[in-house]
Amino acid sequence: MKYMLLIWNRPGFVEELSEAERNVIFGEVDEIMKELTESGELVGGEALAHPAQTRTVRATAGGTEITDGPFVESKEQFAGYLTVDCETPERAAEIAANWPDVRRGLGVLEVRAVMEQAGTEM
Repeated sequence: MKYMLLIWNRPGFVEELSEAERNVIFGEVDEIMKELTESGELVGGEALAHPAQTRTVRATAGGTEITDGPFVESKEQFAGYLTVDCETPERAAEIAANWPDVRRGLGVLEVRAVMEQAGTEM
């Protein structure tokens, strides 16, 4: 089963870290990615640009509206994602729990099963 791990954290927190702290965190991410690649569980993933570069499009009474910035006002923003192929939802949650942002209290990961084309299995 495929799971998407949605990474949520506070924009700009990385810039507040020392170079040594950044190196440790990114080293931990690299290690997790290597382990997931070697186990065959990694499907893909990407970091996202800073929320200041976001555009939100929504329906309005007069058509559509395009605004700068993310849709929601919150401290944590969607920062990236991983897609993994695991045997169980518990394994997907275990991967999320090992993510540096989670372990260090810098963010959260949301674990969601990916629906197949028909979507009826959900």
